[in-house]
Amino acid sequence: METNHSPLRRQLMLGAASALVTGGLASPWGSAFAQSGPLKISHQFPGGTLTEGDFRDRLCRKFAQEVEKRTNGALKFQVYPGSSLMKTNAQFSALRRGALDLSLYPLPYAGGEVRELNIGLMPGLVTSYAQGTAWRHGEIGKVLTDVLAQKNIVIVSWVWQAGGVASRAKPLVSPDDAKGLKVRGGSREMDMMLKEAGAAVISLPSNELYAAMQTGAMDAAMTSSTSLMSFRLEEVSKHLTTGRNKSYWFMLEPLLMSKPVFDKLPKDQQQAILQVGAELESFGTQAAKADDAQIASVYTKAGAKVYDLDEATVMKWRDIARRTAWKDYAGRSDTCAKLLALAEQVPA
Repeated sequence: METNHSPLRRQLMLGAASALVTGGLASPWGSAFAQSGPLKISHQFPGGTLTEGDFRDRLCRKFAQEVEKRTNGALKFQVYPGSSLMKTNAQFSALRRGALDLSLYPLPYAGGEVRELNIGLMPGLVTSYAQGTAWRHGEIGKVLTDVLAQKNIVIVSWVWQAGGVASRAKPLVSPDDAKGLKVRGGSREMDMMLKEAGAAVISLPSNELYAAMQTGAMDAAMTSSTSLMSFRLEEVSKHLTTGRNKSYWFMLEPLLMSKPVFDKLPKDQQQAILQVGAELESFGTQAAKADDAQIASVYTKAGAKVYDLDEATVMKWRDIARRTAWKDYAGRSDTCAKLLALAEQVPA
């Protein structure tokens, strides 16, 4: 019979400690020890407080506070904003491996790893918050949830955001304006639409847009209203096309959780996580809409000219998207085709 001080016991304990220090959660020992500390929530957006700052960071903090309260402190969390824990593009694969617990993550950023997820920023497919919100309880929501579950990901909170365009030299409102511009679209499919309109495309996460605009490496950036403000792009822009009335740019930026981590939790803790995530969705929608409205004044104050989209212009972009991005996406897999067809059935 082994004692607590046996060589085998010491070896196992050292191995567990090493896994915890290095963040490696591949072994059962690493996972068990990691859950004894705070669960880590990572995102790329600027940090703030429960009441001030980027609403996506606030949503993570509200989630952490409420779940801790409902589990009587059994679950605690640490929020890591600004990609301070790990680089933006590494977060999704870290979730899948169980090396990261949660992330508020733009879904199409993972499109290179799971092609079906580019549905989360398909130009012109979602044109209102009501339409995006309906995904959650519709057939498309069930299929998308299954796709993520198969990749070791749980959707905790569905967050949609409308977006616009900040540009340096000239406005980007209609497809005709895109010719010759270097533009960041935000997804493979958005880039396909832009290329068809005559733009050159650049692929960057939101937290790298300021430097690209400042140096002239990029002429225009498409991103959410919140990111257009949080990353201070008004300082390097002369023109803004808003998403406050109409938009062909709607991105799904959910709070995601590692399924290996989630599955190890007791049922009551799992239930608390999912309940709080669902309850915070209305906060996310209202905050996103508030940013859509606020952005015009922020850019006007900085000296930029502001433009809005009308239905006819949105339809021009959508027509280009349908014959390029939509067609390409549907041809990539049977699941992609199914997701696109289901999304088209959701009324605007």
